Amino acid sequence: MSSYAIISLGGKQYRVHEGERLLVDRLRADEGATVEPRVLLVGGDGAPDLAPSTTVTARVVGHELGEKIRIGKYRRRTGYKKHTGHRSKLTRIEIESIGAAKRAAKAAAKPKTEKAEKPAEAKEPQAGGQLPEGYASMTIAQLAEAASDWSREQVEAALEHERSGKARKGALAALESALEEKS
Repeated sequence: MSSYAIISLGGKQYRVHEGERLLVDRLRADEGATVEPRVLLVGGDGAPDLAPSTTVTARVVGHELGEKIRIGKYRRRTGYKKHTGHRSKLTRIEIESIGAAKRAAKAAAKPKTEKAEKPAEAKEPQAGGQLPEGYASMTIAQLAEAASDWSREQVEAALEHERSGKARKGALAALESALEEKS
């Protein structure tokens, strides 16, 4: 089975394969330029990856006008007829590669484990009730993983911070479960 990716361009999602050409809403990139759309899922080689660290590279082949759409309005018994048309501005792109950054992702995976250890080391000198170091830049998955290593005061401070600010659902659930484990 060949690999595929689901990308997001212009608020729409597309399932793409390497070498595939497709029409998308007009992009601001010039012809011949490369674009790296947001990758939502990578699959095809075993289980799909819902949090991919790979990139998809696409090349802009050209800008085109879509097929003409005719719109007719009509009101009976009044003689009212109105016709208009519309042609969408589109861009044809070609998917050059899926997962070109696999090697870079493997290299980046090793420092991630080192980064995960740094907040654990940094938590010891902090006073109780303060947010753990690097908390603002943590994703929900990182937060759930690191919360088990924090002190009870730090978990309570993080929970209070989430409730007063953004209130990310996943973060609240992760912090509440970590707090239950501490008690």
